[in-house]
Amino acid sequence: MSDAVRVTAMFAEAEACAGAIVALRAAGLQAARVFTPFASEEVAQALGARRSPVRLWVLLGGLAGCAGGFALTIGLSALYPHRTAGMPIVSIPPFVIIAFELTILGAALSGVVGFLVHGRFGRDAPVPGYRVEFSDDRFGVVVDCAAAEVTRVAEVVRAAGATEVSHEAG
Repeated sequence: MSDAVRVTAMFAEAEACAGAIVALRAAGLQAARVFTPFASEEVAQALGARRSPVRLWVLLGGLAGCAGGFALTIGLSALYPHRTAGMPIVSIPPFVIIAFELTILGAALSGVVGFLVHGRFGRDAPVPGYRVEFSDDRFGVVVDCAAAEVTRVAEVVRAAGATEVSHEAG
């Protein structure tokens, strides 16, 4: 039989939750999962969260859309020349409008694709340690540890301000 235990700590405030994550790291423990009812900058910083890679998808999609807009307008004007009022055939100012629109379109579409790629969808099984209160108004930290460390983990999270601490066999 495994001696792994899942300790779940509940917090009323984001600052206390972030403090618990930092305290757990200082004690040599790792928070397995963190649940928040809303996005919290303090908790994200305590976890050392990286910036989203979707930003790069949007940038590359926007640049590709801009390049495609200029390539489309300049290419069509060069293939089918039509002089109007003595203006040059390839005139950049009117082409900026098309390039701008395709920049927005490319950035939006690639942002959606990046979101779908990096979104981690498709969880069929419930996440271990989740409670309904974590979607309501509470913050939660779940720590997977050995049975011998349960007391130490509970002391660390209680010292950080946990309102409720429970454990179950993991």
